[in-house]
Amino acid sequence: MKKFIPMKLHHPLFKILTSSLIKLPTPSTISFWWNMGSILGICLITQIITGLLLTMHYTPHIDLAFYSVNHIYRNTNMGWFTRSMHANGASMFFMFMYLHIGRNLYYNSYMLIMPWLTGIIILFLLMATAFMGYVLPWGQMSFWGATVITNLFSVIPYLGTDIVQWIWGSFAISNATLNRFFMLHFLLPFILLFMMMIHLMFLHTTGSSNPININYNIDKIPFHPYFTYKDFLGFFFYLVILLSLMFWNPYLLSDPDNFILANPLVTPIHIQPEWYFLFAYAILRSIPNKLGGVIGLIMSILIFIIKPFIFNKIIKGNQFFFLNKILLFNFFNNFIMLTWLGACPVETPYVQLSQIFTFTYFTYFMLIFYSSLLWNKFLK
Repeated sequence: MKKFIPMKLHHPLFKILTSSLIKLPTPSTISFWWNMGSILGICLITQIITGLLLTMHYTPHIDLAFYSVNHIYRNTNMGWFTRSMHANGASMFFMFMYLHIGRNLYYNSYMLIMPWLTGIIILFLLMATAFMGYVLPWGQMSFWGATVITNLFSVIPYLGTDIVQWIWGSFAISNATLNRFFMLHFLLPFILLFMMMIHLMFLHTTGSSNPININYNIDKIPFHPYFTYKDFLGFFFYLVILLSLMFWNPYLLSDPDNFILANPLVTPIHIQPEWYFLFAYAILRSIPNKLGGVIGLIMSILIFIIKPFIFNKIIKGNQFFFLNKILLFNFFNNFIMLTWLGACPVETPYVQLSQIFTFTYFTYFMLIFYSSLLWNKFLK
């Protein structure tokens, strides 16, 4: 009988864990805004666990999907809790994701190019996962939301119609569509988890940014215990918000039309996605041309990729320049206004307001560049 030998302290796995989680050199000046990354990790783990529990009772069939979700709520032990945590957890995921991106924009953390680029890929994957998950309850808004979004691929020249029918698996949204969306919604979170690991790998290679955006090693402290306690505070903050939403108003962020069984013959009066897609949806609707609207929709996220490449190393500290602050907070205001306008009906004055805020949303990236040039001259 072999004697149990505990893992030695010099074991390679132990060294990796200690160097990446315990002894990781971390800037001492980082604040609570740097907690969003760890909270997003907890969000993903929560979504994966609750999602796996829901798949045990969900039936991916157009005749049974709606009733299987109802069965989870009413008949499954703690099914209401699991389903509510999964649905509201998606909203929490996007809320902290947007806060995470906002912090990066304010403190110029996008100058860490590889963590920034992998973060944009993670955002795209998260949006795709959330969209496919929204289709699965097979309510009215799920069905018509899927119809609107998948039809956007029809703008592709020559191949658009064929690509849409290939995505549907038929000549219209059918059981094949629901099955493949369910499969992709199941697989994408694990790809998302893999991308998060790559994101962390690049982040640990370069090191975290800090509020004044100056890299110096003299003012770094171990991650544990100073920041592990801060992360636990962030986890508690996340759970308080999520559980409060679940217990007091679990349907606050849901659409009432999704409690009606999907009917291809009845179109809802006002089709709209979940709140975290509304800003992009407002941009899509504000452009009269269909192809232009789709390009605007994609570029509303893709344009963030250019941020590290239109600046240079001289911009350190320019987040404190008063003009940059004005432009950035105006950009945040544009995001909030577009989110509100995406939920408004397509009529005057909401259409005109959407066009104005869409224009200012994209001009921010040009104006911030010239503002940074002015900052450089001011330094000289």
